[in-house]
Amino acid sequence: MAASFSSPRDPARDADHPLARAFASFTEAAGSLERTYGQLQGQVSHLRQELEVTNRDLAKSLEENHRMRERLRCIVEGLPCGVLVIERSSRISILNPEAARLLGGVVENKEALPLALSAALDAARQTGEEPELPVPCGSEADPTWIAVRHAWLEPSQPHTTSVFILRDISEAKKLERDRENLRRQQALVEMSALLAHEIRNPLGSLELFAGLLAEANLEGESQHWIEHVQAGLRTLSATVNNVLHLHNTPQPECSPIDSGEVLDWAYEFLLPLARQARVSLQTLNGLRGVFVHADRHRLEQVLLNLALNAFRFMPGGGWLSIKGADLGADGIEITVRDTGPGIAPDDLPRIFEAGFSTRPGSSGLGLAVCQRILEQHGGTIGVESRPGEGATFRLRLPGTGGAQA
Repeated sequence: MAASFSSPRDPARDADHPLARAFASFTEAAGSLERTYGQLQGQVSHLRQELEVTNRDLAKSLEENHRMRERLRCIVEGLPCGVLVIERSSRISILNPEAARLLGGVVENKEALPLALSAALDAARQTGEEPELPVPCGSEADPTWIAVRHAWLEPSQPHTTSVFILRDISEAKKLERDRENLRRQQALVEMSALLAHEIRNPLGSLELFAGLLAEANLEGESQHWIEHVQAGLRTLSATVNNVLHLHNTPQPECSPIDSGEVLDWAYEFLLPLARQARVSLQTLNGLRGVFVHADRHRLEQVLLNLALNAFRFMPGGGWLSIKGADLGADGIEITVRDTGPGIAPDDLPRIFEAGFSTRPGSSGLGLAVCQRILEQHGGTIGVESRPGEGATFRLRLPGTGGAQA
């Protein structure tokens, strides 16, 4: 009987063999690990995509934030008021150009500020109403006035960073001073007018009595002194009339008048004054029979003011000429020329301003009244002068269309 043999079993093919079971577990674990790795790769890829989106959004946000900061910086630097931001440590973190201008330069901390401004900042910070405080910064002769207003940068966290708004109110202060000066000047004008009214009546009586004494033909020095009294009264009367005219500015009572008669009156009225002032008076009257539509008393006041002004500037004597010329259809021209010291070029533009005078003690009203009267008549007045060569005033009035009988 033949013997039979069986081949040995492969442990890997034997499911019940421990080694086979180990291989099976390993294969299953490897598959699970491969699946898990694939899932992780997917998650990593998804996270990478999300991170890229987040990075793009962050970069966009940072760029937008940068643009916003630049825009805010441009706005702050372009503000017409000063912006001053002070940290709790007293360090100045923001100082726009207007604030630097108001403070006189760039400063880095609060201690470097002027004491007056530093005190104003403290006062503004401590008051809940955020008051405006004018603070002089700069020279004492021409200070810069600043209004200060305060706010906390983070209202929910007070006493940290302070924001101060600085506003230049120098112009407002100047206007306030000008208004006060104008008010005082107006009060002075009203008082002057009141005094002029009080003086006018007794002055008229004095002029009347002086005229009666002059007609009495007194002997010797008495007649000479009467002429001096009359000259002084006429000068005072002209000043009173100037004050009243500037205060009331009454409308002229115009009618056709012989302009030549006005020049004749001026010569006779001014002759005693010219003698007293040691001034040679000359009249060239080319206006006799030439009529203009004017207020005679106002026109006489103009000539008196111009003559008295010339006398004041020729204390050592001199020469005064009053010349009238007929301009035909263009009206008349009256020229008043003196040999005084002349007028400086810088003073010429202001010569007709009320209150302006280059001579101490003068009211500066006469020439202003002259200009106002000429303007009321539709005429003009101008001056030509050089230092050391005297002055020439030219008056022009419209005519009435020819002579009248």
